[in-house]
Amino acid sequence: MLVKFKIIFGAFMRWIMLVFLGVLAGCQVLPVQKNETVTAEYVLPDWQSPRERDHLRVGQIVDLRSGAQVTVAQMLAELADASIVLLGEKHDNPDHHALQLWLLQALQVQRARGSLVMEMLTVNQQDTVTAVQSQVRTGSVPKDLPLALDWHKGWDWQQYGDLVSYVLAQPYPLLAGNLNRDALMAIYRNPPELIGVESTRADVTERLSEQIRESHCNKLPETQLPAMLAVQQQRDRSMAQVLLDAPKPTLLIAGAYHARYDLGAPLHIQDLQGGDEITQRVLIFAETDQEVSAASADFVWFTPSVAEQDYCADL
Repeated sequence: MLVKFKIIFGAFMRWIMLVFLGVLAGCQVLPVQKNETVTAEYVLPDWQSPRERDHLRVGQIVDLRSGAQVTVAQMLAELADASIVLLGEKHDNPDHHALQLWLLQALQVQRARGSLVMEMLTVNQQDTVTAVQSQVRTGSVPKDLPLALDWHKGWDWQQYGDLVSYVLAQPYPLLAGNLNRDALMAIYRNPPELIGVESTRADVTERLSEQIRESHCNKLPETQLPAMLAVQQQRDRSMAQVLLDAPKPTLLIAGAYHARYDLGAPLHIQDLQGGDEITQRVLIFAETDQEVSAASADFVWFTPSVAEQDYCADL
């Protein structure tokens, strides 16, 4: 899901920078509780988000292609066979981050990982990330890891720190997928033509444009919409290119809209890959009140919800 953020209409450039940081984010069963084993082999993290823990959807994994509820083991088996796995999150939900780390570790048991790509890192950080990863692998962990990585303060380190710290110590590379501020400002000022068939379809651009309007509380001037759309899609294009170039199998961690088949990076992967056949699988982590369509992902994993916020209430 693309997380709505608080915008002051008179400070439009602040809107732009928030978008640049990516803040655009069956059968009845008992919810998975603390230390409950889903199968004999898998124990999931404790829930952290405060709302809807008792909702019947919590802990369910649904195969959206069939509508059937599946087990963790069934989902893992399919994800392990894919060259590219995209995980879509709600940026401020700690359960999504805990499950991402758990899933990454579980997949490594089934198949050696080639790389991990993150929306939260920009391509101009890659040399820094690579240097820090080399240092961590020798057992020398910087005292201030976010500072060493040049981690952007717009991404809450408390949400991402455990996963990043774990991946830095692994033999496979941590890769930056997003564009940096200067590149995004250049795109905003002079939107480039997007080349491709799937990513430029009218239904794709219309639905993304509507989401951008909603995320700006329907106060965004229509004259700014093409530039904002270009920023969103060029970020998806960057992540798609990094995924295609990355050692396989690779995995992307990004906001839900970036991971979606029907609107995000998978469309750009199709446009960029040419004749090559790349197996993609998409898993969206969703809160209980969210509906995830079969067109957008292969699987949805429902979690408790974070506290509700109305970002448009004071505008």
